[in-house]
Amino acid sequence: MNAYGLARDHTSATERGQQNWKRLLIVDDDPDVTVTFKVGIEDTNNVDNGKKRIAVDISNDPLVVLSGFTPYSYDLILIDICLPHMNGFELCEKILAIDINVKICFMSSGEINREGLREIYPSISLGCFMRKPVTIDYLVNRIRSELD
Repeated sequence: MNAYGLARDHTSATERGQQNWKRLLIVDDDPDVTVTFKVGIEDTNNVDNGKKRIAVDISNDPLVVLSGFTPYSYDLILIDICLPHMNGFELCEKILAIDINVKICFMSSGEINREGLREIYPSISLGCFMRKPVTIDYLVNRIRSELD
């Protein structure tokens, strides 16, 4: 089990040939969303041989994420804005306090007021934002563009 309560292959990334893979964490309270995104993203690793490959971890609980989060664990984190126990912006602030280098991309199925959020969370960049629902193609292209 990894820090997010998920069963994990116990071989190292290097042993699996993943030393150059990008690492992504998806945090959403809806297990259907996290599993669908994970499977969709990882399926592209099999068909896009020339592109960067992405290893995906998922979690449905921000408190679990924080309890096991360490610096340099991920290249990008997709965070839903509406989460239990804390919102996605609060989770982002706590993650960035641990690892200032990780890129964050927010997701939401609802409208957001960017100017209002900038007032409440001035230290958070809202540069990467995806409105759900999204297609897997759009999701993968956006993730790859954020990772470049």
